[in-house]
Amino acid sequence: MPLANQLTSLFRRDSSAATVELPPEPNASMQEYYQLCQALLTWTLAFTAIVFVTVWLVYSLNLALNYLIGACTGVVYLRMLARDVEQLGRSKKRLGSTRLALVAGLIIVATQWNQLQVMPVFLGFLTYKVALIVYVIWSTYLTDTGSKPNPSSGEP
Repeated sequence: MPLANQLTSLFRRDSSAATVELPPEPNASMQEYYQLCQALLTWTLAFTAIVFVTVWLVYSLNLALNYLIGACTGVVYLRMLARDVEQLGRSKKRLGSTRLALVAGLIIVATQWNQLQVMPVFLGFLTYKVALIVYVIWSTYLTDTGSKPNPSSGEP
């Protein structure tokens, strides 16, 4: 019985400490930022798939895989950039340079490894920039209607 009493007293004592504080709900601007990140990621993945299949059909699987390596690195870069921008102001005072090391490492590996070709890898990496430019142009022309582009929905 002493064990039961100890457990009961333990639960009574720690009942106030057992409450876990959840992070505050994101405000409207952060919600909009998350939607922007999701849209850019979706556009980037859509362009990656389209270009990968096109390069595979027109050129070769090897060249398409080189492109895909660069595009995947671009997606990782975009995610790292989004995470750094999200933390900017709350826990970080400036952006880090870790992303630059990712790009440099990609180019170094592409130049040193005989199976990889530098140009398709680099152009694959730049796919996220194409998605960003298309998103900005699309959202600029759709601002009049108040809607934002979303490639996952079937409507423009």
